[in-house]
Amino acid sequence: MTTVMSDAGETVCAAAESPNELWLSQAETLQATGWQIKPEGLCKGETCVPIPAGREAEFLRGDEVNVAGFWEYLGNPVATTDTGDAWFLGEGAEQRNEALMSLEAPNFTLPDFSGKLHSLTDFRRKRVLLITWASW
Repeated sequence: MTTVMSDAGETVCAAAESPNELWLSQAETLQATGWQIKPEGLCKGETCVPIPAGREAEFLRGDEVNVAGFWEYLGNPVATTDTGDAWFLGEGAEQRNEALMSLEAPNFTLPDFSGKLHSLTDFRRKRVLLITWASW
């Protein structure tokens, strides 16, 4: 079994463990990344990326997609274990820069000292001071 971690969450797949390629079925690709095969290429929502002519075998094999190869083609970082049993598909620099430029913090929910949960969105349009601490 192979574990794939991405912004879509954690997905456990039946992919063959390989340190160089991550071949997933169409259903697993959609679940792990949100991308799916369409006649125009690999698509996520309204965004489609055509498969480069002459390089189809690098990205598609029957019902399978080389997700790691496609992810790198998009310019996104890919990391895996030595045995290929766990993969991380990161966000590209462009997406991170867009998030920073928006000046909008991502939502999160944390408990207070009494255990009551609070989300950042609960304080929209209010000034908020966030104080963080890490032991490492």
